[in-house]
Amino acid sequence: MNSEFVTSLPYLHTERLLLREYRREDFDAFAAHLADPVSAAHLGLVDRHTAWRIFCSQAGLWLIHGAGWWAVEEKRTGRLVGTVGAFFREESTVMELGWNTYRAFWGQGFANEAAVAAMKHALEIRREPKVRALIASANESSLRVAGRLGLAYEAETEIHGKAVGVYTREREEGP
Repeated sequence: MNSEFVTSLPYLHTERLLLREYRREDFDAFAAHLADPVSAAHLGLVDRHTAWRIFCSQAGLWLIHGAGWWAVEEKRTGRLVGTVGAFFREESTVMELGWNTYRAFWGQGFANEAAVAAMKHALEIRREPKVRALIASANESSLRVAGRLGLAYEAETEIHGKAVGVYTREREEGP
């Protein structure tokens, strides 16, 4: 009898990207992103040990909620370009969107493309009534992505002791 535990998550495809599960070999790029003061300016700088806990907890969200984070892979090259999530925080009933593009890939539209796919999955496939993103006011690139996604400022809140804006979008009811 095979006692290996297996779980699955949806693969999402865009024109240039594959959104897939986290893999062990993705960790070095993930940890480097969180250790880079420029890349992690709005996330918070963390050491490799803490990055491993974050990496594993993001991957594990799929087991808890059936929602979580995807590794974002460029189809043409197979390179890992970042991460994107459609997940729930412990205390929230509203699905949250998050996106990170690794610095070598900034300015190529990957965050927007991946975030659009994650939002469509949340609103059209999962039929979530609403999505949100928590964004620091100084994070201009994420604010631009939020604007392209049609997320509107709703309120201010605090996360990890830092003030952030709450940007939301509700699912449109169709015929």
